[in-house]
Parts: sequence; C-alpha cells; structure tokens
Amino acid sequence: MDEKIIALLSAGEQQGLELLQKQYGGMVRYIVHGILPDARDAEECVSDVYLRVWRRFSTFDAGKGSLAAWITAVARNTAADRRRRSRLEAQALQEKDGAAPSPEEEVLRRERAAQLKKVVEALSGAERQLFYRKYYYLQSTAQIAAELSLSERAVEGRLYRLRARLRRLMGGDGQ
Repeated sequence: MDEKIIALLSAGEQQGLELLQKQYGGMVRYIVHGILPDARDAEECVSDVYLRVWRRFSTFDAGKGSLAAWITAVARNTAADRRRRSRLEAQALQEKDGAAPSPEEEVLRRERAAQLKKVVEALSGAERQLFYRKYYYLQSTAQIAAELSLSERAVEGRLYRLRARLRRLMGGDGQ
C-alpha cells in the first residue's frame, strides 16, 4: 500500500493523499491529539499535517526511513510547532521585551541537543520508548501507563530513574 501512496503522491495525484489519510489517519490523529489537548486545535492541526505532506512530499526519502516514520515526524513536528507557537504567543503577551539567545548560547544548545541524541540512542529499547513517549510525543503519564499496562506510579518511577540516568550520562550530578 505504501508503494502505491508514494507513487501517487510523487506524481501529484490527489488520490495518494486520500489513500494516505485512510492508511495513516488514525496514527496522525493519535499523535496530534496527544500533543494538543484542545480538540478543535488538534483537528485543525491534522489538516495542517496533510497539507504539509502534500506540499513537502518531494522531501520524502525512502532511503532514510519508511513512509510511516516520515508521516509520524511530520505529524509530531506540526503539532509541536503549533503548541510552541501558542505558548510563545502567550509568553509574548506576558513579556513585553525579551532578549534572544546569544550566538554562544545557541551553539551550546545545539551541542547539548546532539549529546542528548547520542545518549538516547544508547538507551535500551524500553527506556528509549518511554523517553520518546513522554518527551517526543508529549504523552501524559496516564496515557503511557494505560498503553503499557502499567500503573501511573510505575511509569513515574521509571521516568524518574530514566531522568537520573540521562542526567548522569549527560555529565550532570545524577541526583
């Protein structure tokens, strides 16, 4: 099915987008609704995801990953962008003048992000899954607990230990 969707979207055929929505619509909604709590905002974002897929399909590279992984990234990034914009707008209303980070601060932030990526890749599969659910897909503890058949307390404990381990691996104090 993915091959057909890829061929149609590559050719600019609307039917490719329709098949994509049938195949991955549930997954896209699941990701977006997990990041954006407001139902109307989430549904608007789902539409934005399909618009981004349509406009940017030429950037899809099957050699880098599957169609599902690419759509997951598009959905997650679109929802996270919308959430970030909402927060920035609210913050801008509270703060009239804020300083942008200096070039040095930006370099440090990028280096820290690269280091975090390496550390996360070194985690076990279960730890990495928990990390991505909480900090990439922005799922609530309750949602993670329900989907992994764990208690919320167990998820909180695992997240606590995971954060402590990440802190140690990143060169922090580990407490």
